[in-house]
Amino acid sequence: MGIGFSIFLLAVGAILTFAIHATVAGIDIRIVGLILMAAGALGLVLTMVVFTPRRNRSVTSTHTVDATPPPAVQQRVTDQEIRNDGA
Repeated sequence: MGIGFSIFLLAVGAILTFAIHATVAGIDIRIVGLILMAAGALGLVLTMVVFTPRRNRSVTSTHTVDATPPPAVQQRVTDQEIRNDGA
């Protein structure tokens, strides 16, 4: 339930409780208005508690990365051939 819907429930409940003087068989309009106002107030409080921005700390770190590749590793390959000609 958002802030807008909570305020809407409060307004409708207040209208039913204080402005309407009609009677409906089996329903007390004033009690319905009080229930809607209570639901709107509860929704408003819960919305404010849940969506209130909290004090958050954020840590930003910057790293510099060298884009040049590391120098190629030089490998020395030695081929050794031993011949035994029998001489």
